[in-house]
Amino acid sequence: MKIRLVPALLILIVMAVTIRLGFWQRDRAHQKEALQAQITQYATSTPQAVGAAPLALKDIEFHRVSAKGTFLPERVVYLDNRPYNDQPGFYVVMPLKLEGGGYVLVNRGWLPRNIADRTAIAPYETPPGPVEVVGIARATATQAFELGAGGSAPHQKIRQNLGVASYAAETGLPLQPFVIQQTGFVPGFKDGLVRDWPVPDTDVERNYGYMLQWWGMALAALGFGVYAARKAAAKERTEGATRRQAGSNGSAKDA
Repeated sequence: MKIRLVPALLILIVMAVTIRLGFWQRDRAHQKEALQAQITQYATSTPQAVGAAPLALKDIEFHRVSAKGTFLPERVVYLDNRPYNDQPGFYVVMPLKLEGGGYVLVNRGWLPRNIADRTAIAPYETPPGPVEVVGIARATATQAFELGAGGSAPHQKIRQNLGVASYAAETGLPLQPFVIQQTGFVPGFKDGLVRDWPVPDTDVERNYGYMLQWWGMALAALGFGVYAARKAAAKERTEGATRRQAGSNGSAKDA
């Protein structure tokens, strides 16, 4: 069977690329599994204190943290389209002025939305003095799908999303580069907010699915190459037999 160079090279290139992409997705899955193990470990660790000294997001994300300070209710932002048990609602995000200087955003919890009037905020309470907040450090107060940036324009109480850096620029507050997802009530104070947070999902199954897809494409390319080569070889044999038959017929006529 004669191997045609260009088609064979194309098949090999496709196989090499898809196999490599499959291994890349496998490596991403392993990285996410390691992260998930760390998140589980952090959930039971001693909270790290948050103060005026800036903390790098990469060093603190998903860790348990504690912060002492005073809430600034006049700076509150309500993040819209945050459902809980199929009920529409808001996340209440509020800056905490830290003891010793600096600020940090706190996602205090969930609040149901008034179906008839989106701007009518249900009542909840804010501790008036110094408090200690315990929670999980997160990069954002969750991110909801948004078309454009109109729903997250500055100086609005109700928004779709809230970036830490953009809010710091808007308010001039020297914020830590993360949000504390509050996990419990302030001792002796009931604020009326829900803190039944979803467990962080690294979505590792998706990476394994993509891995199998890429490797399946590599096998499909190999199968196509073998099929095409066998078909080309069969065609060559048929054409060769036809030529030999034509040659035999011509010799018989000459005789």
